[in-house]
Amino acid sequence: MKKLFIILSLLISFTSCEDTDDIIDIIENVGLTEAEVIEGLKEALKVGTDTAVTTVSKVDGYFLDELIKIYLPPEADILVENTNNPLLSTLGVDDFIEDMILKLNRAAEDAATEATPIFIDAITEMTIQDAFDILNGSDTSATHYLREKTFTDLQEAFQPKIATSLNKPLVAGISAAETWNSFTILYNDIANSLVGQLAGLTPVNTELDEYVTTKGLQGLFVKVADEEIAIRNDALARVTDILEKVFGGN
Repeated sequence: MKKLFIILSLLISFTSCEDTDDIIDIIENVGLTEAEVIEGLKEALKVGTDTAVTTVSKVDGYFLDELIKIYLPPEADILVENTNNPLLSTLGVDDFIEDMILKLNRAAEDAATEATPIFIDAITEMTIQDAFDILNGSDTSATHYLREKTFTDLQEAFQPKIATSLNKPLVAGISAAETWNSFTILYNDIANSLVGQLAGLTPVNTELDEYVTTKGLQGLFVKVADEEIAIRNDALARVTDILEKVFGGN
């Protein structure tokens, strides 16, 4: 049985005890020091976040991964539903949808590296109590800790970068923001017209950078969680000695 799960079992059976020193003694009795456990957890997060950021920041890191791929905002469902509407046929809806999805994902890929220094700060600040909470948690408790500590800061760092990325001509020399704005202006003109109202069209309004930021971060944490689970359960994912010592078998 893995050392980490021995520790977990002992900690769970010891939840009525309020003496942290006793908990530390338990950890040391199974061959790990308090410092090693904390170092191992920090290393797991460093390795996991580095791998996750590297994965999603590559070209097609979001776009070709169906689990985290970013699609058009829900507010834009009307565009998809009305692809065959004669009022919209002249706007090239099919091409717009395909092009926009690619551009949204390119923007997220372009911004993903902004997460690295924020993750490092949160990992560095991990306390003894944080470590015990993670040990006593689930297979993704370290990811949950990181999300709680960093999500707001990541949003603040990501959104300006996403906005900049959405304005970059990353696909075919045209930016996502330009494509979105041009199309929605034309679409909303139709939707707001008498003919559009009679056809049941409704205007589309969304903050594209906010939407892509949220979806991009959600996808990033999916990948961080995948890496944490792998480190806990797959020896090949334990790429340093401390990871093998904390998460490996006896």
